[in-house]
Amino acid sequence: MICLDAITPTKDGILLEVEVSPKSDKFRISGYNEWRKALEVKIKSVPQKGKANKEIINEFSKITQHHVEILSGHKSHHKTLKIYDMDEKELLNILKHYF
Repeated sequence: MICLDAITPTKDGILLEVEVSPKSDKFRISGYNEWRKALEVKIKSVPQKGKANKEIINEFSKITQHHVEILSGHKSHHKTLKIYDMDEKELLNILKHYF
């Protein structure tokens, strides 16, 4: 798991780069894309009317137990998430259960 490039610490949380693939059978973190320097995420929703973005926010909020928002990429497969009040070490500890 070399996903450190996908995480950027900030003063009030972390930024996480994700690459989203819609229309999966279930939500899952499927790996790390070294070329794009982003966590690969599969979601059930289709990218229509904000459904995919809502699923990403809900699932990452459940996983991390922290407030999550999408800062950029609302209409793109590549998104930047902000996870508030969390540090890099805490996130990596959670992500190791997915790899």
